[in-house]
Amino acid sequence: MSGSLTNTAGGTVADPTLWGAVLSLHLLGMAIWIGGAAFVLYGLKPSLALLDNTQRVSVQLQSLKKFFFLVWHAMPVMLITGWLMLAFPMGGFGDPDWHIQAMQGLGLVMAAIFLFTFFGPYKHARRALRPQPAVFERIRSLMTLNLFLGLITVVIAALDHFNW
Repeated sequence: MSGSLTNTAGGTVADPTLWGAVLSLHLLGMAIWIGGAAFVLYGLKPSLALLDNTQRVSVQLQSLKKFFFLVWHAMPVMLITGWLMLAFPMGGFGDPDWHIQAMQGLGLVMAAIFLFTFFGPYKHARRALRPQPAVFERIRSLMTLNLFLGLITVVIAALDHFNW
């Protein structure tokens, strides 16, 4: 059947092009989130040392604002597309394979860390007249944790790719 896709429950699912598009959105969201975090941590941070403190704070706040804007869009897209793929082409939420459970769990933990970062230290930094460097270090440490969890998620996805 060239126009259908067989799910893990043995049933057929609609057009594989649709699910390819859903998977593409999922992967693009992941690339934006993980790639953006890697840039902020390993590209932006070293460059900030060249600036005086006032400029450094301004650049950090503006960069984080743009990055968090992207994550606010990528995160729900990734969660929704992941659940859509789990619900339909993979056969449902009943008994997903270990790698699906791990990716879903790590994605939810990453979302929680992001929300904590956004509504905690980032909100504090935005509202402060002169945000202290410790606030930005806290944000970076949470972003480092999320980057690490995101990379683990990518490895888990790759390890079980051909069982899909």
